[in-house]
Amino acid sequence: MARDAGMREALRRRYLKVDTATVADVLDTLGLRNQGLASEFAPYIGGKMGGWAYTIRGKMQRYPANGDANKMAAVDGVGEGEITVWSGAGRGVCFFGDLIALGMKRRGCAGALVDGGVRDIEWIEKRRLPVYARYHTPVQSIGRWRVTAWQLPVDMPGAHSKRVRVKPGDFVLADADGVIVIPARVAEKVLEQAERLTAKEVRIRRDLGSGASLEDVLKKYGHV
Repeated sequence: MARDAGMREALRRRYLKVDTATVADVLDTLGLRNQGLASEFAPYIGGKMGGWAYTIRGKMQRYPANGDANKMAAVDGVGEGEITVWSGAGRGVCFFGDLIALGMKRRGCAGALVDGGVRDIEWIEKRRLPVYARYHTPVQSIGRWRVTAWQLPVDMPGAHSKRVRVKPGDFVLADADGVIVIPARVAEKVLEQAERLTAKEVRIRRDLGSGASLEDVLKKYGHV
């Protein structure tokens, strides 16, 4: 297991050196054209984010306002290098705040992707835990939205498809361009191709910066 964990972390760190646009291009070539998430997901805390999906599902539901035991149990299972993927289309409420973020951070969580709201942004920022969410709000979820399951496939709003399926162990990459999900079965293959494409783009930018024309660059390197 230690070796597997080491390999996962090595892949995660390599992914942080490529960008979502390059990964999206690679996924297109593999026929995986609906992996980008909706543009409304924005970075409320931190910048680039990458990690293995740890999925949490919930729903809007009235219940006694005495806490959400399922949420606590779900968060307790988060591991090193994982990103909590919160699904459930919350309406006007936050899914978690500073205290849960602290608990996730202490467990080695690499960030959070939230199909809903986040609050305590100033405090979470001090934890240096990246969070991409659909909105921010001061309204808590207790008594309004609750966790119903975790570590099961979930659906998130897509960029040009209605939904993107995210399974536990898929890779989530997010940066200034948006969020993309890489299925676990092709994560290593996609990364290798993205690294090659990134190196090619570096050479193209270098040549353009040295005065080469776009026409000459396209003849030399082909379409990128």
